Amino acid sequence: MVEHRILLIQGHPDTLTRHLGHALEEAYAQGAEAAGHEVRRVPVAQLDFPLLRSAHAWEEGALPATLQQAQNDIGWAQHIVLFYPLWLGDMPALLKGFLEQVARPGFAFKSDGDNPFSKKGLTGRTARVVVTMGMPALVYRWYFRAHSVKSLERNILGFVGISPVKETLIGAVDKMGEADVKKWQDQLRKLGMSAQ
Repeated sequence: MVEHRILLIQGHPDTLTRHLGHALEEAYAQGAEAAGHEVRRVPVAQLDFPLLRSAHAWEEGALPATLQQAQNDIGWAQHIVLFYPLWLGDMPALLKGFLEQVARPGFAFKSDGDNPFSKKGLTGRTARVVVTMGMPALVYRWYFRAHSVKSLERNILGFVGISPVKETLIGAVDKMGEADVKKWQDQLRKLGMSAQ
């Protein structure tokens, strides 16, 4: 099996309590490391950074020093896995703020002449999005059309060249028993082994 460079981005903003997403991240990491893949992690909730408040700050401002290593890790990775809970139908604001900060022109986009967004800067990478939610995943996927996940895949990851992007949607988490949690951990461990 070919070894891969894998980056796990934990997007749960709670630093005080361990959640299902953390257990799934750990299971993925265990599988990946057991298969010989190199794994790095970005715990977004442990990073201190400001939110962007203008297009000028995004285009011309400096990347906060606290995010330089995370941006370097994104550049290093061949495969990126994002873990987050669905909050108000979308990713938590802290994760969105993180992605806005690191996906800057010159890194996520390369300039070609006068157009700073003409070349996608993160091509050659793949991704998986692992989303936990209170509602049943089938309801989110079919009734709500998984709109926020599709937006992330198309408007952020795809826009900077990351493709293909696969998804794992895990619903009804509040009703899960230990056997259900173990089933999902086993599945994420297998995904980690195969770097998917």
